[in-house]
This record gives sequence, structure tokens and C-alpha cells, in this order.
Amino acid sequence: MLTIDYSLFIQIANFLFLILLLNIIVYRPIRGILNKRKEDMSSTEEITQDWKNKAERNSEEFENRLSETRDEGLKEKGNIKGQGMVEEREMLLNVYSSVEENIDKARLEIQDKISQARQSLQTEVETFSHELAEKILGRGI
Repeated sequence: MLTIDYSLFIQIANFLFLILLLNIIVYRPIRGILNKRKEDMSSTEEITQDWKNKAERNSEEFENRLSETRDEGLKEKGNIKGQGMVEEREMLLNVYSSVEENIDKARLEIQDKISQARQSLQTEVETFSHELAEKILGRGI
């Protein structure tokens, strides 16, 4: 059976001394290591979160710049296309006017050639009619 005597107090003192010794030698360093690890993890998480935030901001900024650049490109494309259409119209007007001038010149040349052909045919018809009349009549006119 258990008797209460001075050895119980020695055992209690021994137990408390052992707990104190284990606390100093084992538990404090382990708690220190765990606390340091916890601090390192939290600082690493903060750094990671900062990098994620920066990456998101950079991604948003990139997307904004990309959309602005696309908008500017589309506007510039529209401007260039509009300028090209204006130049195309001018070129077509120039071509149409030069074609009409050429057609007018060709018509005048054709009319001149037709009038020259009529005149030459008129003189030939007169000559042929005189010759024909002389042959039919059998005498000179």
C-alpha cells in the first residue's frame, strides 16, 4: 500500500525537477523551432500573397493595355481604310475622266474618219457615175 512519508516529497521534487529540466532542454527549443517555423510560414504566405497581388495587377494592367492597343489599332485601321477608300474614289474618278476623254477623242477621230471616208466616197461616186453614164450613153459627158 501507499504510505505517505518523506520519499513522497522527494518523488514530487524529482518529478518537478524532471519537468523543469525537460522544459529547458527539450520543450523550449521545440516550441522555439515551431514558433520560428510558424513565423517563416506566415512571412512566406505574406510574400506569396504580395506576389499574387502583383501578378493580378500586372495581368489586369496588361489586359487593359492590350484592349487599349486593340482599340487604337482598330481606330487606325478604320482611318487607313477610310483614307484608302477616299484615294480609291479619287483614282476611279481620274480613271473615269481619262477614259471619257479617250472615248471622246476616239469618237472625234471616228467622226473625222467617217467624214473623210464620205468625202472620198463622194468623189469616187461622182467619178464612177460619170464613167457609168459615159458607158451607158456611149459618149462623153
